[in-house]
Amino acid sequence: MGLSDEPYNNDDLQKAAKAHLWMHFSRHGTYDTNDIPIITKGDGVYIYDSKGKRYLDALGGLFVVQVGHGRTELAEAAAKQAAELSFFPLWTFAHPTAIALAERISDYAPGDLNRVFFTTGGSEAVETAWKAAKQYFKLTGKPGKHKVISRQIAYHGTTAGALSITGVPALKEAFEPLVPSTVHVANTNFYRAPEHGDDLEAFGRWAADQIEFAILAEGPNTVAAVFLEPVQNAGGCFPPPPGYFARVREICDRHDVLLVSDEVICAFGRLGEMFGATRYGYQPDMITCAKGLTSGYSPLGAMIASEKVMAPFLEGTTSFAHGYTFGGHPVSTAVAMANLDIFEREKLNEHVRDNEGAFRSTLEKLYDLDIVGDVRGDGFFYGIELVKDKATKTSFSDAESEKLLRGFLSKALFNNGLYCRADDRGDPVIQLSPPLIADQSHFDEIEQILRSVLTEAQTLL
Repeated sequence: MGLSDEPYNNDDLQKAAKAHLWMHFSRHGTYDTNDIPIITKGDGVYIYDSKGKRYLDALGGLFVVQVGHGRTELAEAAAKQAAELSFFPLWTFAHPTAIALAERISDYAPGDLNRVFFTTGGSEAVETAWKAAKQYFKLTGKPGKHKVISRQIAYHGTTAGALSITGVPALKEAFEPLVPSTVHVANTNFYRAPEHGDDLEAFGRWAADQIEFAILAEGPNTVAAVFLEPVQNAGGCFPPPPGYFARVREICDRHDVLLVSDEVICAFGRLGEMFGATRYGYQPDMITCAKGLTSGYSPLGAMIASEKVMAPFLEGTTSFAHGYTFGGHPVSTAVAMANLDIFEREKLNEHVRDNEGAFRSTLEKLYDLDIVGDVRGDGFFYGIELVKDKATKTSFSDAESEKLLRGFLSKALFNNGLYCRADDRGDPVIQLSPPLIADQSHFDEIEQILRSVLTEAQTLL
């Protein structure tokens, strides 16, 4: 079956997809009686399915499409690079677009994070950071430091190491035993704070201190790194309380532990800065990133390391025996350069900062619905937590959550023209992450569709 400019035959696509395509994170049994949603086109903040219906892409694909869909200059950059140098690995050799992009990323990154190791995606970037941390301590005379601390419900990827760092038990059960030596501590969900629920700063100090307690419990001579997202995604967008990251930095310095800022989602404009660490004013030892680096027009990720982390790898015959065939692919790095040109020319970070208040206030209109418990996030990155009882913050049972999210909301939102995520990795939430070109008209459209669907959802409970 080939593709052409002719209209798509949905029946043929459905038949072929159900027979051959193994989709990601998908319940294939549901397609016995339901069509597979098939997306065929994107334009700006909108996507279109195989039947020609239009949807507002309120998730940016998957927290990815920062500059919007259908940017021909990115396709042209890919074609031009493919014609000149379609592929060459970064194993001992280099190529110009990887060099140029590494330099550009290091200019954006905070402090002395000047060393860029390219991957093809976020999980690989996280895997790279953990391996680099372990070898770093072996090279610096502390071979026992290999453990990682991360937060509960936090998602860090699907490869064996990244999944071990992930703090979502349900995602891990099918694949255990995983890589040992990971410990999970409290996250920064102030809406459900187990301590200091009336004082955000005190709660932030408490949450940061849980990291130190874990380091001491495991033994500082065994802990290599702490992995934290600037705004935690899974669970529904938990921003850091004031002072949280400053305290975490102090703790890491006190115990000689590397701080890894996992910015696979948060980097490249999602929070109105090139990096979330810049927004919240902290200095990591490594940053992991992917997604928005190319706006999804070609696969690419990166681990960015400080001069301190890189230093022992520059000595003698030392090698970081790690890499990926397609990491830093010439086409992907060329696309990333063109993507970042758009960022600068169209001032997308400034656009997010100028409009994040309007996005928040538009979503907060939904507070008049009984089912909406909390609206939280920063930049163009928000979660709406749904509750059974707003006064008591009572959440839904597993069965109720299944009925609400998968039995109704996911399908109803999509049928009403909104692509977003109804998620239950933690308490039930709706996640929103539109392209960075979105404006008030799109915020209003998101709110109106959410209002209609959530109002109907309330009658089902």
